[in-house]
Order: sequence, then structure tokens, then C-alpha cells
Amino acid sequence: MDIFGYNYNIISKNNIMSKNKPKLQIITEIERAHQQINALRPFDQEKQNALQEQLRIEWTYNSNAIEGNALTLGETNFFLREGLTSEGKPLKDYLEAKNHVEAIDTLYQVVKNKREITESFIKELHALLMKDIKFIMVRGGQGQIVRKEITAGQYKKRPNHVLTISGKIHYYADPIKIIDEMEKLLKWLNRNENLNPVVKAAIFHYRFVRIHPFNDGNGRMARLLMNLILMREKYFPCIIQNAHRREYLESLELADSKKDENYFIAFVAQELLITEKHVWDILKNKKTAQLSQKKILNRLEREKQILSVLKKSDNPISIGQIFEQLPYFKRPTLKSDLQKLVAEKKITAKGEGKGVLYYL
Repeated sequence: MDIFGYNYNIISKNNIMSKNKPKLQIITEIERAHQQINALRPFDQEKQNALQEQLRIEWTYNSNAIEGNALTLGETNFFLREGLTSEGKPLKDYLEAKNHVEAIDTLYQVVKNKREITESFIKELHALLMKDIKFIMVRGGQGQIVRKEITAGQYKKRPNHVLTISGKIHYYADPIKIIDEMEKLLKWLNRNENLNPVVKAAIFHYRFVRIHPFNDGNGRMARLLMNLILMREKYFPCIIQNAHRREYLESLELADSKKDENYFIAFVAQELLITEKHVWDILKNKKTAQLSQKKILNRLEREKQILSVLKKSDNPISIGQIFEQLPYFKRPTLKSDLQKLVAEKKITAKGEGKGVLYYL
């Protein structure tokens, strides 16, 4: 019997976690899904290789896109498979894709060799993730764009902070406390061997991000290490989708403000269940091809999906926000479809140029 009856089409903090009380019943659903997938083992080797390749590409695309990488899923796929780049995209974006997929390959070796997660290994993984990236451009305290040097494989030397989506400044661990905080985190990991793997992986991610030990790459590192914990327990990696970036950041902030890690655990669990549904479909030879599948849709199908996105939004949204939820659309096609919908008076547009917002 197929137990994947969950609604995977929409992620909302309102239906996976209440602001009053996080809901973790979904952990039970994951365990059932995990058992159902394991019942299909051993997998056909060809299918196993194809599945692993697909997941590493989608994991790389989504994790980098969350951090602002401009490569589309198609460009990431083409680059990693064929080694070919597209015009107009920064070299840094391709280095990030190359490094990230190499970091994933390293995780599979770590699992195979049963290597422990240590501070030394975490620094080694960070050095691989940031290899050949000497600096990034960031916005300074006064709003100016400044050059930030990258120290791959080394803990940060200066304090860092972030402006959260609620507009508050969140300060991470002070550099002088990094070694103590990382030792404490790894001791917690080793002491809680019997904790549910999904809960343990999500908590590790959350606490790692709160420390923010490096001067860049902390989000990608948190997701890599979270998935390493899952993979060691024979789970598939949890691919947090770029389309759900806002909910991802909100769940982290909500866990902070409520002082309750269950808010973030609930979000991670939802994303993992989506990934497992995707894996199940592939193993059972269903038609679903990708989490962020690049589909060829006719205009009517595209129109339905655009209207569905607008219907879910309480406020007018930009083409960029629509594109985040429909990453398999080509942006020029999306723009053309929106213009036709406005002309047919099915939707309304306000504003000019890059400031145009759309609503029903």
C-alpha cells in the first residue's frame, strides 16, 4: 500500500507548524515512508546510480540557490553533466556548483568508510566547499557593497550577523567562543546516538547555524552535515528546496523567538518527506522525474500554475517571487504568460519596470 498520501504540493508554516505549538506527527509519516522505501532494497544498481546522480544535482542546485547562486536547475544540470557553462553567469556560481557536488561525493565516502564527524573533518569539508573562491561581494553596514575575503577551512576571525526576514538583526557566536561551541555541539551529537535521526539531524543543523563558525558557507555546510547524519542512518538526503526558502528562514527564526527547536524540526521533516516521496516515485517508475522538474508545459497548464501561485499569495508579488515557486519555467516565457494574463484581464498588474507586482 502506498502511504504517500500527504499534500506535497504546498509548504506552509501554517499547516506544518502552528505558531502556538509545533506539530511533529510528521516524524511518524517519515518513518513509515522510510520503511516502505527500505522494503524495495536492494535497488537495481543502474537505478541506484541514476537516483544518486539526480539527487546530487538537485541538492546542489537548491542549496546554492538558497544562498543566492544565479544558476538555474537546467544550467546546474548541464554544467555538472557536460562541463559547459552559460553566458552571463559569474564564475563563482560555477565554482560553487562544482565544489558542492564534490562535497556531496565526499559525504558518500565518509558514510562508506564510517568516518566520524569531527572539527577537523568539518574544516576539511568547508575547505572543499569554498575551494578557489577567494572573496565574495556583500552589503556592508551602511548599505554599500564591499569585498569580503574567504578563509576556506578556517573558523571566522570577526563577528558576523544577519538581518532576518522580520527585520531584526541576529548575532551569531562570537569568534572567541567558536571552538568551545563546536566542541559542545559535537559532544551533544555523540551523546545522542539513540535520538531519532531526523530529529537529531535537524537539531544539529539548527545549532550549527546559530554558531555560524565560518565567515561564509555556513548554510550550505549546515545542510551538508544535516544530510550526512541522515545518510549514516541509511536515509536519503533532505533536499530543502529553494522554492521554500522563505519558510525555511521563517522556521529558523521562529525556533529562535519561541526558544523551541521543534519549529525547525517540523520544517525539515516536511522537506524530507517530500524528498522521500520523490525517491519512491522514481523507484516505482512513476512519471515524476524531478523535485524541481524542468517541464515542457502548454500555455493552459502554465496559466493554471501561475494562477495557483497568485491565489495562494495574500499580497501582490513580483515576477521574481513567482519564478521562485515555478523554477522549471523559463523566465522569458513566464514574463510573456503574465503579460497575456494581464491583457486578458485574468490578473492585474501594478507598478512599472522591475517594480511590477501581480495579483488576482
